[in-house]
Amino acid sequence: MSANEVLIHVHACGICGSDIHGMDGSSGRRIPPIIMGHEASGVITETGANVHDWKVGDSVTFDSMIFCGNCYYCREGQTNLCDNRRVLGVSCDDYRRNGAFADYVSVPQHILVRMPEGLPYEYAAMAEPVAIAVHATDITPIKLNDTAVVVGAGMIGLLVVQALRLAGCGKIIAVDLDRNKLEMARSFGADFGIQVSKETDVVAEILGLTGGRGADVCIEAVGNTPAVQTAVRCVRKGGNVTIVGNLSPNIELPLQWMVTRELTIRGSCASAGEFGTSLELIASGKINVEPLISRVAPLEEGGEWFSRLYSGEAGLMKVLLKP
Repeated sequence: MSANEVLIHVHACGICGSDIHGMDGSSGRRIPPIIMGHEASGVITETGANVHDWKVGDSVTFDSMIFCGNCYYCREGQTNLCDNRRVLGVSCDDYRRNGAFADYVSVPQHILVRMPEGLPYEYAAMAEPVAIAVHATDITPIKLNDTAVVVGAGMIGLLVVQALRLAGCGKIIAVDLDRNKLEMARSFGADFGIQVSKETDVVAEILGLTGGRGADVCIEAVGNTPAVQTAVRCVRKGGNVTIVGNLSPNIELPLQWMVTRELTIRGSCASAGEFGTSLELIASGKINVEPLISRVAPLEEGGEWFSRLYSGEAGLMKVLLKP
């Protein structure tokens, strides 16, 4: 632990989809040996010599991304694009940084966020995925009463639905393969749920719900060719598509459709300062994370839960591990 770091006794750490894909080596970003885990909360048990604003006993969560604070992007407030960024629990060709599937983890003081009083550690560990959803919504140009489509009703998509409702969207349409996830999206504020199937023309359904014009905005939360193409084709002329899904390294896009309809396509990477807001939204209940937590299990059972998530067990959303 360096002079600018604190040592945290981990109380809860979520298993992220990137951890699951990293486990089998497919992402190339979990090269052994590495302790994974970046969605966590806990209590400070030790502080470095240069740490003055934090003390032993403080309940905290923290950004998953360690940014330098000095590069061009950090100075512009785009800390998620930092030239020197490192992610907790990630090991790749450029760096290795152990994460929070452990009793203790050390992190730099500048990525710490204080927990609201009384907030359960399990809820605070959800701040990282909530911040991703809030960031994607923040960078999408939304006007009051806009119609929005969310492609993909997994963890991030369901949080995006809630963030879009808070942003003032008048109509929210969720799209997914899984009917149960669509029902959950409806419970979180989606007005309509469209199940992807061979018999369903998803784009035609969306056009029917928008007077033939298309949605004003779409946030894509899958990251493969079919999902992104659906997102691009469901928005109106001059519409906006934000892609937060990151499953496939390359996809195919309908270029002429995008150009002739003057669409704006943007990527959304992690978060940039939304952690505090996300914690407040969780604490106030404005974003509801409780139904998304499928299980809280002891850390020693982590291997079993990784396997169950990897196999795609039905009904599992977020599993939190407690040391």
